Amino acid sequence: MKFALRWLSWIAACLAATCTAWAQADNYPNRTITVVVPFPAGGLTDVPVRLAASLLQEKIGQPIVIENRTGASGTIGAAYVARATPDGYTLYANSIGDAQSIHFMPLPYHPMDDFANIGWIVDGPPLILTIDATLPIKTIAELVADAKANPSKYNFATAGPASSPYATLMRFNAVAGTKIQAVHYRGSGEAATAVATSAIQGTFTYFSQGKALVDGGKLRALAIAGPKRMDAWPDVPTLIEAGFDIDIRGFVGLGAPAKTPKPIVAYLNKRLNEVLQTDTFKKPMAVLGMAPPPAADNTPEKFEKFFRDEIARQGELAALTGLKIAPQKQ
Repeated sequence: MKFALRWLSWIAACLAATCTAWAQADNYPNRTITVVVPFPAGGLTDVPVRLAASLLQEKIGQPIVIENRTGASGTIGAAYVARATPDGYTLYANSIGDAQSIHFMPLPYHPMDDFANIGWIVDGPPLILTIDATLPIKTIAELVADAKANPSKYNFATAGPASSPYATLMRFNAVAGTKIQAVHYRGSGEAATAVATSAIQGTFTYFSQGKALVDGGKLRALAIAGPKRMDAWPDVPTLIEAGFDIDIRGFVGLGAPAKTPKPIVAYLNKRLNEVLQTDTFKKPMAVLGMAPPPAADNTPEKFEKFFRDEIARQGELAALTGLKIAPQKQ
C-alpha cells in the first residue's frame, strides 16, 4: 500500500510539473525578454543577435532587450545566464567561443549541461586564409610549396593563443606539412590590419573583417576554411577543394538556462525560425558571410548535437595549440 501511495504521489508530482510547464508556455511571453550577449556591441556575435531580436520582438509582441555582459572571454555573461531563473525571460547568445572556452579555462558552468539549446541564429562566418597582397604568392598551392621549401620564411598573425585563427593555423600546419610561425595580436581585426600594412605576411581572418581589405587590394584571399565557396569571391577555393581537411567557421545560437520548460523552448525555436528565414534577416547577414540554416534543420535537438560535436572538435584543435587544457566541470 505504501509503495502504491508513493507511486501515485510521484505520478501526481510529474503531472503537476508538466501542467505547470504548459501553463507557463500558454502565458508566454507576457513581459520583456533579455538576451545576454557575452561580447561587446557591434561584434560578430552581437550583430546577428541584435537583428534577430528586433524581428523576433515584433513577432511575439513583447520587447526584447540586448544586454552585453562582457569579460573573461565571454564567460561572465554565460555564468550569469546559467544561474538565471529558467522561465524563458533570460536568454543567452552562445557561439563558437563557448565551444572553445571549456578547453582553455576552468568554468563555473558547463556550456551544454547548464543550458537549454533553442537553435542556431546563424552559421558562419568562415575563416579566410589571406596574405599580404604585395607578396608574389597567388594560390594556396604556391604558398604551401614555398613554405615547405623555406620553413622559417612565413609568419602569420593570429587573434591570440586561444583563438580560432591560431587553432586554424596549427591545423593548417599539421595537414599541409608547413611550419608557419604564429605571432599573436590583440584580436583578429588588429591581425588583419597588420597583414594589410605589410607588417606580417598572412593571417586567417573572418570574412566580415577581411572582406574590405581584400576588395581594396590590401589582402589577397587564397582559400576559405569553410564547406563551400563564397558568393562574394567565387574564384577563391575552399581548403577542402585544395586537398586540406579544414572546415572552421563560427556560429551564433540562442540558449536559455537549463530546465527552461520544453514548451517555451519549442515556442522560441518556432518563432525564431520564422524571422530567420525572412529576407530582412538573411540579406544583411549574407554581407557578413553568415546565414541561418534551413528551418527544418534548425531544431533544439539538432543544434544540441552540433554543439556537443563542436565542443569535441574544438578540444582536438585546442590540443594542436600546445596550450594547457583546462579541466572540465563535472
